[in-house]
Amino acid sequence: MTPPSDSARYGITVPFDGVALSDHRRWFEELVDLGYTDVWSAEVDGSDGFTPLALAAAWAPALNLGIAIAPAYTRGPALLAQSVAALADAAPGRFAFGLGASSPAIVAAWNGLAFVDPYRRVRDTLRFLRRALAGEKVDAVYDTFEVHGFRLSRVPTQTPPVYLAALRPGMLALAGREADGAILNWLSAADVGRVVAEVRAAEPEGRPAAEIVARIFVVPNPDPEVARAVGRRLITAYLNVDAYAEFHRWLGRGPLLEPMWTAWAAGDRKGALAAIPDEVVDDVVVHGSPAACADHVARYVANGVTVPALAVIPAGVDLAEAVAALAPG
Repeated sequence: MTPPSDSARYGITVPFDGVALSDHRRWFEELVDLGYTDVWSAEVDGSDGFTPLALAAAWAPALNLGIAIAPAYTRGPALLAQSVAALADAAPGRFAFGLGASSPAIVAAWNGLAFVDPYRRVRDTLRFLRRALAGEKVDAVYDTFEVHGFRLSRVPTQTPPVYLAALRPGMLALAGREADGAILNWLSAADVGRVVAEVRAAEPEGRPAAEIVARIFVVPNPDPEVARAVGRRLITAYLNVDAYAEFHRWLGRGPLLEPMWTAWAAGDRKGALAAIPDEVVDDVVVHGSPAACADHVARYVANGVTVPALAVIPAGVDLAEAVAALAPG
């Protein structure tokens, strides 16, 4: 697979499903040989976001590392700063931290925490991290929490960039105005220009342009029916979450997805799957041969993504073969 010529970075999501963390060393080393530049973790219901990257930092020091994302709620501010600083210390200049609101399911249902005022919680956490990671003593009352007398005793020699997971204009503007980048998810290549414009419009004059990271779901199977079946399952898992539903309404995809949302709300899971049009799947899930996938990912980059991070779903194909076939080298 040949990457977009104007993309200097090309990432992939880790850890790989079905591969123990203890067995990832050879996978990380192979990613370097294949030409991948980045590994990006997530934090949902599997591994935490930090541990896979700590292993990658030790086992494959050529890779850039990123978390997309860790929630602003599930660690206290001081502990979050310690975790970010420790990984930045382990991989100086190679780690980017992605911060986001997450969702009520993860924050409230799974962790027993109140999912309240996500915009301000993310904003406050970003502002706290800026001060803490710079080595300042923080004694401040924010809108959503208080921190009194905290100072990192191990300040990273290179302050890691902080990116924000962002969907709609408010958070996208916050990412452009105060963060070092934005992390996008569940959008089409054609949507990228509209979303990135919101980030760029908020950037202060004279500051380097924010990085635009996009997690892109890839099903490298040439059978469209197999790929679309996988894509529909992914779409129902994500786009029924309120934040993603509102995102797609804002993007103009509401009329196409309304039948799915209606069926899902009524408890009709099969009906929800069947209601998703092929065109939606084909827009937001990259699928087909490796060459077709390469062309599709190239459109994301051409429209403003600076760091594509593939999330490979090896439906009907061998994982190692898929990772190799999708490689930029």
